[in-house]
Amino acid sequence: MKQLNLNKLQNSLRTKFLKSKVNLIAPETIFFSKDTKIGKNVTIEPYVVIGSKVKIGNNVTIKSFSHLENCKIENKVEVGPYARIRPGTTLKEGSKIGNFVEVKKSVVGKNSKVNHLSYIGDTKIGLNSNIGAGTITCNYDGKRKLKTKIKNNVFVGSNSSLIAPVTLEDKSIVGAGSVITKKVNKKSLALTRANQIEIKNYKKIKK
Repeated sequence: MKQLNLNKLQNSLRTKFLKSKVNLIAPETIFFSKDTKIGKNVTIEPYVVIGSKVKIGNNVTIKSFSHLENCKIENKVEVGPYARIRPGTTLKEGSKIGNFVEVKKSVVGKNSKVNHLSYIGDTKIGLNSNIGAGTITCNYDGKRKLKTKIKNNVFVGSNSSLIAPVTLEDKSIVGAGSVITKKVNKKSLALTRANQIEIKNYKKIKK
C-alpha cells in the first residue's frame, strides 16, 4: 500500500510539471519531492532524482543520473550528467556542473564551471572561474570542516588539491597537479610540482 501511494504521488507530480511545460524526458524515470519548485523552459533528462527543498530557476538543464537535494539552482544553469548537488548549495546564473562532480554546502558563482570529476565542499567560488578536472577541495582535517574561497576569474588546473582553509584571489592560476596549502595572490601563478626526471636508454632489471 505504501509503495502504491508513493507511485501515485510521483505520477501526480510528473503530471503537474508536464502540464506546466517542464520538458521531462522519460518522465517515468524522474523522481520529485512534494516541495520541488521548477521555473520556465527547464529540461530534465532520464533518471534524475530531486530530493526535498530544491528550487530550480528558468532555462535550466538537469542531465541524466543527477541527484539534487536542498539546493538552489538559478537561471541558465547546466547540471550533470552524473552530478550530485548536496544540501546548502547554490548554483548561480550561468554556472555549469559537469559529469561526476559533487558539490556540498557551496556557492558556485555566475558563469563559473566545474566540468569534470571534482569535489567542491564548503567552498565559495566567484564569477567566471574555471575548476579543472579532478580538483578536490580538501575541507575536512579529521575534526573540522574548513572553508575554501575561490574568487573571480580564477583558473584551477586539473588534478589539483586545495587544502582548506585557503583562498585563491582574483585572476590567480593554479597549475595542474598542484597541492595548494597557502593563499594564492591576485594575478599570481601557484605551482607545487616535482621536477620531471628522465633516464635515457633505461633498461628494466631482469629477474
